This record gives sequence, structure tokens and C-alpha cells, in this order.
Amino acid sequence: MLLEYFTSLDPMSLVRALPGNVAQGLIWAVMALGVYITFRLLDFADLTVDGSLATGGAVAVMLIRGGVSPAAALVLAFIAGMLAGMVTGLLHTALGIPGILAGILTQIALYSVNLGIMGKSNQAINVDQYQLIASLRYVTGDPHTRLMFFAFLIFSILVLIALLYWFFGTELGAAVRTTGCNSNMARAQGINTNFMTVLTLMLSNGLVGLCGGIYAQYQGAADVNMGRGAIVIGLAAVIIGEVLFGKLVSGKSFTFAYTMMAVAVGAILYYTVITVVLWLKMPSDYMKLFSAVVVAAFLAVPHLKGKHQRKRYKEVAKA
Repeated sequence: MLLEYFTSLDPMSLVRALPGNVAQGLIWAVMALGVYITFRLLDFADLTVDGSLATGGAVAVMLIRGGVSPAAALVLAFIAGMLAGMVTGLLHTALGIPGILAGILTQIALYSVNLGIMGKSNQAINVDQYQLIASLRYVTGDPHTRLMFFAFLIFSILVLIALLYWFFGTELGAAVRTTGCNSNMARAQGINTNFMTVLTLMLSNGLVGLCGGIYAQYQGAADVNMGRGAIVIGLAAVIIGEVLFGKLVSGKSFTFAYTMMAVAVGAILYYTVITVVLWLKMPSDYMKLFSAVVVAAFLAVPHLKGKHQRKRYKEVAKA
């Protein structure tokens, strides 16, 4: 039985599937960076992303269908994501609604908003009619086109990381990081923590909306459910990147820029693992369960490792 199972696997099908999934990983890395900003810098578990990703995709597709250039559509998708993040931020700061609940409320509301934007549950764009920024046809095309497309995606991710690194090194960015580290101390220093919270949520969801716009162009369509489970993918990328690459830099904790690059690589690794799992003929109906298990496992690793180290320290102290 086991021999028959392994002989039924086609290595070439895995090779053919990898480029497309790596491209998806690079696109979703933009969303993972947005999740990282709120989850790690602000210590805010923002569930808005499941809705704002679809909002970015809906805005981009409808604008392209209306004659707007694909590049300009991405800018407006970013702005649409920022508006979604602003709603969550105001619900949390101005109305005192807990962060998780504020994100859920915005996510639910965005479902109707996205339906209103598209007019129906999904809208497609003709990939041959528009010069899209990203498209699956670039991956399945000739080797030169594929290479240029991957180079463009990698360069874009590096530029985005550089911009974020610059922003969080400014006085405003430092205030955001201070708010996430210790909000009481930030307020004592005269920082408006409510404003910083809203600003961070806007930036985070702006990146998520941008990712939605790119991904909609990539697959040639936007769907009202395209963001479902996005928060799990984002968390998986963040945790995988931190756990696997956190020890590559010796000495103190690795730098902020390196962390963001690790998160981007984590998104690629996540989609690579998904490809391998599907190649091993795991039922696609169980992929959400698999994703949840992966995130739970990687979240538990630092805790269990720290618990083990503390136990060893106590044993050494007693000796």
C-alpha cells in the first residue's frame, strides 16, 4: 500500500505547481507584513484583514473594468484598505470596543461593502485586455517572462520593506513602536496613543488592501470571500519567519528589517508547504485545519522552548 502510494506521486506535477505557489507567497507577503505590523508592533490581533483584503481586490478589479490603469487601481486599493483599518481603529479607540471585536465588526460590515462595490459576489477581468501588474499568465508563460515577473515581485517586496524600515525609524514611527511596547509610558511622554493605534491599523490594512488588489489581478478576478482565512495565513507567515530565521543572526535579537524579510520568506515557505501537502494528496477540504495546526504549532514553539529553559535554569540553581 505504501509503495503504491509513493509510486502514484508525480514529481513533475510538484515542479510545475511550485512557481505559481511561490508567486502567491510573494504576493501574500505584502499582507503578512501588514499583519506583522499590528500583531507584533502594536500587539493588536486585527481580524479586519479577512474583509479588507477582499475590499482591496474588489476596488482594484472594478476600477480596472472602469478604465483605470492597473497601477493606479492598486494605489486606490491601498487607500480603501486604510479606510477599513481606520474604521476598526475608531471603533476601538473612540467607542471603547475591544480590539478583537472591533475587527470582527468591521470584517462583517465589509462583506456587505464588498458586495456593494462589485454588485455581485465576484467580478472578473480579461487578462488579455489589460496590462496587469501581476498575472498568472506571467508565471505560466515563457521562462524569460517568468523570470522577469519573479524579479519584479522580489524587488517590490524589498522596496516595500525599505519604506517600512524608513518609516518606523522616523519620529512618528518610533511613537508607533513605543505605543505598542508600553502604552502607559507612551502617554507619559506625551504621545497620543489613540492616534497611533488608528494610524497603525490604517497602514496595516492599507498593505492588506494592496495585497488584495495585486492578488485579484494575479488571479484575474475578485471574490467577496477571497479574504477568508487571510489572518491565519498572515500569522503563519509571521510565526514561521520568526521561528525559522530568528536564530540566523548571532548575538542580540535580529534587526527590524531582517524580521520583515523573514516574514516575507515565511509567506513563501507557507505556500510551498501547502503545495507539497496537496501534492501528497491531502484532501483540500482539510487545508484550513492544516493551516490552523501549523500556526498553533509555531506559536507554541517559543513558549515551550522558554518553559523548558526556565526549568533547566531552576534545576541548575538547585544543584
